[in-house]
Amino acid sequence: MSTKDFLVELGTEELPPKALKTLSDAFTSGITQGLKDANLNFGDAVAFAAPRRLAVRITGLETQQADEEETLYGPPAKIAFDADGKPTKAAEGFASRAGASAAELQTAPDSHGKNAGKLMLQRTIKGKQTTELLSDIVQTSLDKLPIPKRMRWGASRVEFVRPVQWLLMLLGDDVVDAEVLGLKAGNTTRGHRFHSSGEITIASPGEYESKLREAYVMADFAERSALIKEQVTAEGVKLGGEAVIDDDLLDEVTALNEWPVALAGSFDEDFLRVPPEALVSSMKEHQKYFHVMKDGKLLPNFITVSNIESKDPAQVISGNEKVIRPRLADAAFFWDTDRKQKLESRFAKLENVVWVNKLGSVADKARRIGALASRIAGETGGDKALVERAAQLCKNDLVSNMVFEFTDLQGLAGKYYAEHDGEHADVAAAMVEQYMPAFAGDELPATQTGTLIALADRLDSLVGLFGLGQIPTGSKDPFALRRASLGVLRILVEKEINIDLATLIDYALEGDWKTAPKADTKATLIEYMLDRFSAWYADENIPTGVFQAVRALGVTNALDVNRRVKAVFEFSKLDAAESLAAANKRVSNILAKNGGDAVTADVNNALLAQAEEKALAEQVAAKQAAVAPLMAAGDYSAALTELAGLRESVDAFFDNVMVMADDEAVKNNRLALLKQLQGLFIGIADISVL
Repeated sequence: MSTKDFLVELGTEELPPKALKTLSDAFTSGITQGLKDANLNFGDAVAFAAPRRLAVRITGLETQQADEEETLYGPPAKIAFDADGKPTKAAEGFASRAGASAAELQTAPDSHGKNAGKLMLQRTIKGKQTTELLSDIVQTSLDKLPIPKRMRWGASRVEFVRPVQWLLMLLGDDVVDAEVLGLKAGNTTRGHRFHSSGEITIASPGEYESKLREAYVMADFAERSALIKEQVTAEGVKLGGEAVIDDDLLDEVTALNEWPVALAGSFDEDFLRVPPEALVSSMKEHQKYFHVMKDGKLLPNFITVSNIESKDPAQVISGNEKVIRPRLADAAFFWDTDRKQKLESRFAKLENVVWVNKLGSVADKARRIGALASRIAGETGGDKALVERAAQLCKNDLVSNMVFEFTDLQGLAGKYYAEHDGEHADVAAAMVEQYMPAFAGDELPATQTGTLIALADRLDSLVGLFGLGQIPTGSKDPFALRRASLGVLRILVEKEINIDLATLIDYALEGDWKTAPKADTKATLIEYMLDRFSAWYADENIPTGVFQAVRALGVTNALDVNRRVKAVFEFSKLDAAESLAAANKRVSNILAKNGGDAVTADVNNALLAQAEEKALAEQVAAKQAAVAPLMAAGDYSAALTELAGLRESVDAFFDNVMVMADDEAVKNNRLALLKQLQGLFIGIADISVL
């Protein structure tokens, strides 16, 4: 089979920079999947993405589909022909549907298994030329791109993320006869918007990169990214510091430039009196600048990446310095203005800020957080005064000028203002820590005050929204309640807060709610939150059965659940685990068939006749004594390790003792022994689930 390289490039107006990498990956994936679905073999797939283009090059693509042998089966041959050997309507219908004549039909031999004796048509399906398939493959890939909202332009009915300008499609040296998004394919592309003019002819897929490079376009996204990182790092060193290169910003800047050139500028040192996060936000979010640090402090410099190779870089730098100056001046103004009034004075404004419709204002929420956090502090040894003060201040920066302009500084601005007002260090820290953890793997609050505010805030949100019936469904979770649930669980487990979830939810339900929570809020929320453990343990590669073994007990203390799961997970690795799990399942089944919960655990030693049941009874009694203090201390791992020693006695019992004895008293006594055995394990987990 002959092969050729394939190249497709879609030229557009500037694509959304934050989406470029995702669009490129999806475009490449869609084309390769389309080729696979068409049974076309190929070598490598190389993606290209720049501000005005999406492109893919496929090496060694087969120029034609392979022929396929097809066998079709019809009705039984005995009803396909009449007594004179002429085809019946059944045979003619089958032949017609298959696009063949009755004369071409055969009878399947015995070797065709269940189809033996049926009408059969064997034929060869000629493979299509690849050029016939490429148009649909490219169009399908574009149709499936993750574009939230497509646009139209001019009088065209075509829709895409941005207006399309040109289409290049080559198979080897030949232009593919195709039309995609209303564009006829050709062999020309375009270079840099300013450094190049006119169309550029691409004679073959292999010269794509070099021809574009000559036209000041670096088409490879990864190559541009590496170059930008290298240039920005070098500029940082020249400034005597270290450029901070955030991955998301690097991707965005890479998507904005076809021919990147890093340039360093500066700003007035007086702006450094403003919190560095505000300055960085101005540079990063608004101007896409990289900031520079030295010894943990922000330098009065920035690094921008220009999309032109200027003959006078100083002019470009000066222009960027003029642009950033008013941005930083705004930040300084907000900083100075906000500090003229104390943070606590802003609480009254929160009365007019709705948190959630029917659940009151942000001020109402802050008051509930304070009451709930204070109650938890009473049980954990926290400082109630600090917690209540932190709750009174924690949302106040939301109505500050700084946060209104720089929304990503909520909490952080509050911390700076609290420190300026002379608030306790833990109270100031809680302004930031209330939002921790903000994402999977994020740090937890460091202070106890911040921990309790973060916990109370999330519980308040969960109870309030679940109380309204606002429960996440599928991929819809507008209030990020899954994240809030995991945050609560992480805080309880990792901070070792030994309070039952049911108790915490009760406390939250007792808050001053504008709309009374639904009656089933507590039960629904507990189930929902415990379900979040499944994802947690999946990330830790703990089998689902391990968690379910604990879940079966109905334990609702998150810290206790975690301790049990970790203990059962370690137990499951022991040699004895499988045997004991099977035995416990057998015990559960036997007890369920003989009264279940009605079976007592009172064993009469006088009725123990066989050596194996005597040995098991002794072992169970010994383990009860050994495990009791371990259970009291919550050391489930040590308790299960101790119980693993029952394996031989349990195996011997089931191998040699008939539980369902004819003597009713003996049978009931053996059931009681099994009840004791089950009780040893069920106090930790239902290991029969393993």
